[in-house]
Amino acid sequence: MYINHPDLLYFSKTEFYHLIDAGIFSFRNIDLPRKVGYKPRKDGKKRRTREESLIRMNRTYKDYLAYLEAHKDEDISIVQMDTVEGIKGGKVLLTLLLVQYNLMLTFIMDSQTTLCVNKVFDWIRSTIGIDNFKRIFQIILTDNGHEFFDPLSIEIDPISNEQVSHVFYCDPSASYQKGAIEKNHEYIRYILPKGSSFDNLTQDDCNLLMSHINSVPRESLRGNTPYLEIQHFIDEELLNKLGVFLILPDEVSLSSELLKKKDKQ
Repeated sequence: MYINHPDLLYFSKTEFYHLIDAGIFSFRNIDLPRKVGYKPRKDGKKRRTREESLIRMNRTYKDYLAYLEAHKDEDISIVQMDTVEGIKGGKVLLTLLLVQYNLMLTFIMDSQTTLCVNKVFDWIRSTIGIDNFKRIFQIILTDNGHEFFDPLSIEIDPISNEQVSHVFYCDPSASYQKGAIEKNHEYIRYILPKGSSFDNLTQDDCNLLMSHINSVPRESLRGNTPYLEIQHFIDEELLNKLGVFLILPDEVSLSSELLKKKDKQ
């Protein structure tokens, strides 16, 4: 019909389908044998609500770069934040990477929600103190996951109502903008391959996992380990409070057997 009547259907084929969807013609989508078999396309603009757009205001990746430029003479601590999923609908891992030192913290969460993320940050603030929190978590860069859409609960100290951190979001579908933490997730997958369930993991398991990962030498750190590299910024006592401990070189394991050995002990 569209090909045979260009004099009547002078608009684009896309517009033709839109008019069919709108019920302009006597025929419907059900009359188009191929059309009814297609799944509706996801519309990124529709998925992003006005509330989400307001949350991202002044927190975009462009704003992040502008903040770095405005503070380029300062020694800024940048943390990248993400989640790692186990089985769909089960427990997830919240990961925080101190970019300069390649040191990663991991916390088990019951679900992928803002409430669970906020609980982790409440624990961190109460464990290390607000001054250390301001120093370590000066900037947090994350993606557009719904679990991260309560930035004020991270940025604002609930006791003093002071802003103690700055949360920024990567551009949509641009996870490479926080590539350091994406790369570090590979270490987690050595121990917990994709498809693994996290439902039986405890925070002690996560601490063991991170202690081994943070004790692996990195070329980017001139052969040093994240655990040792960060010592001048976060002392050993504070690291231990965060659940990260030194693992001797010959005892480091990135095998899936790591957590199984712990269960046998």
